[in-house]
Amino acid sequence: MRIAYIYTALTTVGGADRVITEKANYFAEHFGYDVYIITDSQGKEKPKFTLSPKVHLVNLDIMFGQQYNHSFFVRGFYYFKLMKEYKRKLSDTLNQIKPDFTISVLGRDSDFINDLSDGSLKIGEAHVSRDFIRNFHLMEKRSLPYRIVCKIWRKRLDKIVKRLNAFVVLTNDDANNWSHIRNSIVIPNSIPFLDERSSNCSSKSIISVGRLNEQKGFDMLIEAWYLVTRKHPDWSLHIYGDGELKFDLQKQIEKKGINQSVILEYPIKDIQSKYLESAFYVMSSRFEGFGMVLIEAMACGLPCISFNCPNGPADIIDNQKNGFLVENGNIKELAKKICVLIENEESRKNMGKYAKESIKKYSPDIVMQKWAELFESLKNKQK
Repeated sequence: MRIAYIYTALTTVGGADRVITEKANYFAEHFGYDVYIITDSQGKEKPKFTLSPKVHLVNLDIMFGQQYNHSFFVRGFYYFKLMKEYKRKLSDTLNQIKPDFTISVLGRDSDFINDLSDGSLKIGEAHVSRDFIRNFHLMEKRSLPYRIVCKIWRKRLDKIVKRLNAFVVLTNDDANNWSHIRNSIVIPNSIPFLDERSSNCSSKSIISVGRLNEQKGFDMLIEAWYLVTRKHPDWSLHIYGDGELKFDLQKQIEKKGINQSVILEYPIKDIQSKYLESAFYVMSSRFEGFGMVLIEAMACGLPCISFNCPNGPADIIDNQKNGFLVENGNIKELAKKICVLIENEESRKNMGKYAKESIKKYSPDIVMQKWAELFESLKNKQK
């Protein structure tokens, strides 16, 4: 079986990069598949997560990014020029590789993936929920030309997805968003690590992980933490990540006068060690595709608190058993639930134990078998 994964670049210590790397490694190491990851902007940078030597990394060297910092119409000119080059190079590469399956994460390649005649079956894989895919929600907040383009692309994306041989989503909630797509199937992400060790949930340290951007909602978490510090000034919150909002978040922390208890930490590969040092996990995202950090934290025996955002937390958190689900965007309720776990160490420990058991359904052996079954069923249909 030969698999080609299309992804822009494995250059961030982020959830999607880790998931794609782990999946490619598992396909190659455990199933013996011949796996390729085709990037457009990897350059000479090494992947942030270790790829198996059995996985082939192919970079097309498309200089996406040069279209930015130009006016709307100049930007459009550059974009279509680069896309023409991208389509040609990707088509040539796939025709050389001759994969059985080409997997798209619905990036730029989705605009033409169904039109490539390399003979492979095409599978789409959504890493964020439908409403937020390709950052359309941000375009819709901009000027009229951007809103028009966004409306056109949303309709176009539906047509693209319908033409795929299969479309994989991560959660049951997002499957409902794509209910008009008959070829959709739910396959969640798998736990990137399984460890016999667990946190004792006794430290006075809370952890949150993610890119410092609008999606992850750390501005709301900081507001909630300000309320928490009034009752529990001896506790600390550690946020691991980097991104465009780092300066703004640091300024917010200092303005609130809580810079002694909120620390913006740099992202690290060995995040597992930091989970094990923490008492519990808090997620403040405005939206998610799945919520990898939740199953990572639970694999280390941490209970989790999360906004019940679209989509993912409700699939993972069994409310009041392995953590708490909070009304989406309700900062006061988030602060209240953080205080509940701070003030009840025994509850933290019991929830942590249940959390570790509850996420075994996301073990790689179980999840990857679902992918193998999907490949086989599509092959049988093709025959």
